[in-house]
Amino acid sequence: MKSYSPLRVIAAATLLPRFAMGLVGISWNVTNVPQNGLTDITFPISIANAPHSSGYYFAQQFNFIGQTDVGYTGLQPRPDSNGNSMVHAVFTSFIEGSTSTDSNCSNGADGGPGVSCSVDFPALYSNGFELVIRNTEGTTWTGTAVDVTGNRVHIGSYTLPAGTKGVAGHQGGFVEYYPWNSGTHTCGSLPHTSVVFGLPTTSTNGVGSLSSAYEYGECLGQVGFESHSTPQGVEVSVGF
Repeated sequence: MKSYSPLRVIAAATLLPRFAMGLVGISWNVTNVPQNGLTDITFPISIANAPHSSGYYFAQQFNFIGQTDVGYTGLQPRPDSNGNSMVHAVFTSFIEGSTSTDSNCSNGADGGPGVSCSVDFPALYSNGFELVIRNTEGTTWTGTAVDVTGNRVHIGSYTLPAGTKGVAGHQGGFVEYYPWNSGTHTCGSLPHTSVVFGLPTTSTNGVGSLSSAYEYGECLGQVGFESHSTPQGVEVSVGF
């Protein structure tokens, strides 16, 4: 990302926040992961009840076998434009030595090494989305946003350093309100939102699961956090 600093988690078991204004964490797991990792993984995310305004970031992180730092993919609501609801999709690597020639991508991630890819596109929030991470050749990976109608939007692609393997079978995601990262804030003024994190899927024979969501950070216990399981995954709501 270019201007905001979402949570980055290196140890999936503890999901320790790197940045203060992460609000909610959740971990995911996939069984039966091949020794060299997954060649694809899909993260469903529903933002049907999110406000049509900038501020929230809903994301899932992932590790690549052979690397210690993370990548992530996620969605950010945007204000409506010309009568259309707009979505900002993100696909990022924090791994040093990542490169890209994709026009949707730029060098660097949150002021450090890596590659940041993103795209704005019109979409109905009620449609629901799948964020697909797929190995396309060698150590090159592509991120795609797919809605339930089958509409596919290319987010970006990047190439990781030689020797990098596939996606590891566990990591974590987060909900963040990034405007608070760069200034003062009042916990009780957080705008209301909700999101459903769906069970991760893959083309291998693995089965995906999610932990219960939990809150953390400076506003712990002060943002109206609620969470429960649904047939689709885990729903999280925060704010007022």
